[in-house]
Amino acid sequence: MSPLLRRTHAKRKPEERLVTLIGKPGCHLCDDARAVVEEVCGALGVPWEEKDITRDEELNRAYWEQIPVVLVDGEQHTFWRVDAGRLRKALGG
Repeated sequence: MSPLLRRTHAKRKPEERLVTLIGKPGCHLCDDARAVVEEVCGALGVPWEEKDITRDEELNRAYWEQIPVVLVDGEQHTFWRVDAGRLRKALGG
């Protein structure tokens, strides 16, 4: 990502950001990722949502081998393991 785009995202207010966790039920890595996303987003006041690949064919095709996947403002941030420090930094916290 271009440094210019990073600066634009970093200037956004926490409530203007959106973190999306893509996973599926029964996935232990998804449970771990959810805990990190809840913690970081809760501390920074950033809204987040969760999407289930078993209920969305397009997401299933795109991410089935990578879950859990975390998107920040619609762009893929990470997959499999979520690092709290890296997510916090991406959100400007």
